[in-house]
Amino acid sequence: MTKFRFILTTLSAVVFATSCSDDFVYVDSQDVNSENYFNTESDYQAALIGAYDLLQSTYINVMLGEIASDNTLAGGENATDVPGIQQVDDMIHTPNNQQLRDIWGWMFAGVNRANYILEFKDRLDFPNKPSVLAQARFLRAYYYFELVKWFGPVPLVVDQRIQFGDQFNIDRTPVADVYTQIESDLIYAADNLPYVQTQEGRITKGAAQALLGKAYLYQDKFDQSAEVLIELINSGPYSLLTDYSTMFENDNENNIESVFEVQYTDLEGAGFGCLQCSEGNVAVGFNGPRSYFGPYFTSGFSFNVPTQETYDAFEEDDNRRDIAILNIEALVAVDPTVSYGEGNEHTGFFNRKYIPRQGDSGIGDQNLTNPNNYRSIRFADVLLMAAEALNRGTGSDTDALALLNRVRRRAFGDMDHDISAAGAALTTAIWDERRLELVGEGHRFFDLVRTSQAASNIDGFVSGKHELFPIPQIEIELTGNRWEQNPMY
Repeated sequence: MTKFRFILTTLSAVVFATSCSDDFVYVDSQDVNSENYFNTESDYQAALIGAYDLLQSTYINVMLGEIASDNTLAGGENATDVPGIQQVDDMIHTPNNQQLRDIWGWMFAGVNRANYILEFKDRLDFPNKPSVLAQARFLRAYYYFELVKWFGPVPLVVDQRIQFGDQFNIDRTPVADVYTQIESDLIYAADNLPYVQTQEGRITKGAAQALLGKAYLYQDKFDQSAEVLIELINSGPYSLLTDYSTMFENDNENNIESVFEVQYTDLEGAGFGCLQCSEGNVAVGFNGPRSYFGPYFTSGFSFNVPTQETYDAFEEDDNRRDIAILNIEALVAVDPTVSYGEGNEHTGFFNRKYIPRQGDSGIGDQNLTNPNNYRSIRFADVLLMAAEALNRGTGSDTDALALLNRVRRRAFGDMDHDISAAGAALTTAIWDERRLELVGEGHRFFDLVRTSQAASNIDGFVSGKHELFPIPQIEIELTGNRWEQNPMY
């Protein structure tokens, strides 16, 4: 199979309120409207790859989804290393936070690239057109899902690009309406895509169903979530990977458990002046141990460090713990050739799922071009989402328990650790299992928020404020201050 890679293209769409220095989201409007484009299938396919490309920028979403939670601390070299990351960790972020502005700008760039294709959806007919449009609509839904998770009400524009100047006429759309569009896009994608694509990395029916089930879950539409997720579980080609220890290795990407992966490559280098230009997974280098010397791994920048409490949340015989979290002191104890430097907020732990391994390659700065894919939606996540939806909706607790224990049996290698619970106790068990199974993968903060557990678990979290992040101040100013800021910012 041909590996589907995302190469930065000139088919970039204008996204309003993004710095004009970010030229990867800028293209001359004369080129966009040229009659010489969208006249062949290859034009649509090339534009589609451009829409996929912004998935690679979600590395910061993943990192901050952990750092904002109780799972990890910001880390880094010192307390002023990337101030925006440090602020999110301490819950003191403001509307001028650069990393939050990056999320806003990069996700809207993705929306605009998908809308670019859909704006011209009627120009040409060709046999693969339903698939192209389905993939574009999934991508639009994916980017909008990120935006609504982070910022709440956001401008909703469908099937046309947001041009500079449009911000004076576009209002923030209520969350429910944004979700309605997300659902519509994902239903269309699921109806027009196969479970297996000829190119690894392309969006599938299963990816659309999984994200749709997740969108329903985030809205407490439990019965709808359970219905689509159970269909995926019963009809899709996915299963739990038998050997969990290989889950996050570079040579085991797009495996049987992978429902949707963000594809990364080391084909192009990047620099700190343009992290979003990297074709590699920037988070991997950021997560790595500082000044590391020894076998197995290589050095990084020691961000996103798990806490002792997170490590201790695992039972001793849980096979996931030492695959998810690197205990650097335990490694030194068994291999004294290993050495490392301590960074800010050093805990002795690192996010082993996404740290640089020996043998990784890259062009330019290897920490910024790591080829390890981000496993955005895993089958284990689908099982746990379905279990929660069944338990919190009108479904069967017996069925929910079976899905939960399916995940736990893989974790422990036996049936001795099966959970036996029902009702609210089962709900809590499922939530706890999500933390253990998905630690380091960027979901924890949003799980805590959507289940109303954030205030009791995150230091500094203020109810009524921190459920959402602030709209970047520059975005509000560019509307002529028409938009209201999120509460308490």
